Amino acid sequence: MHLRRLFLLAMLALGACTHAARPAPPPAAPPPPPKLKIGLALGGGAAKGFAHIGVIKMLEASGIHADVVAGTSAGSVVGALYASGMDAFQMQQVAFGLDEAKIRDVRLFSGGLVRGKALEDYVNRRVDHQPIERLKRPFAAVATELETGQRTVFVRGNTGEAVRASSSVPGVFEPVAIRGKHYVDGGVVSPIPVDAARQLGADFVIAVDISSKPDGGNPQGMLNIVGQSITIMGRQLARQEIARADVVIRPDLGGIGSTDFEQKDLAILAGEKAALAAIPAIRARLAAREGVRVATP
Repeated sequence: MHLRRLFLLAMLALGACTHAARPAPPPAAPPPPPKLKIGLALGGGAAKGFAHIGVIKMLEASGIHADVVAGTSAGSVVGALYASGMDAFQMQQVAFGLDEAKIRDVRLFSGGLVRGKALEDYVNRRVDHQPIERLKRPFAAVATELETGQRTVFVRGNTGEAVRASSSVPGVFEPVAIRGKHYVDGGVVSPIPVDAARQLGADFVIAVDISSKPDGGNPQGMLNIVGQSITIMGRQLARQEIARADVVIRPDLGGIGSTDFEQKDLAILAGEKAALAAIPAIRARLAAREGVRVATP
């Protein structure tokens, strides 16, 4: 009996020692840092908008993928295709197959203005008739409300119609009537839609400026003249808004006019070169946001 009691006491002591020697559980892992949403703000510039495709191509090749995209005028066309799920190579194929006549529907009884319905239908076919809110990336098309001069950011509804409104250059396209109001080119009030990208939730905005800078030359053709006039009128607005971007990419498009659709390959190449030159600055500024990791698409 005495031996049995001693044996039990020994076992209890051994168990206590074992329990005391058990290592403490590791501390809980810290929660992952919040994702950094990258936004693209694609400016207007008619045929020069093909440069946006080159920019997106090089960003994607460098592992930099936009989570949200906002576009004005030509930027809204490229932005809608990108938001629909197309990658840059698919957009380039679409661009090379694009016939300008397919998106120019002139209405003689409105003074020869472009109606814009052909552009609306073209975009809707390319995005498989998905409304803006069902695109694969959050997307905003920026237009100008003609009655008030206010900036309008379309983030819901008919994708092609919103792009048409954003691209309706005054004096060239008919204003677009939507729910009793009329809209013209977003470049009048927001040439490079940095603020719209922020509204979509972007923490880090890459802006692409394809506007023409006055160089003393004489722009030829109605669209070139009107486009240059809009750029001049909106220069101060553009300067203020683009200052709110984290990085600005400016493709060298000096030899390409707003109507030079046949030079789309040169515009894409200019976008590629400008984006490649900007990649180190983008990476450096992303890295400077300590404690924040880049969101994966």
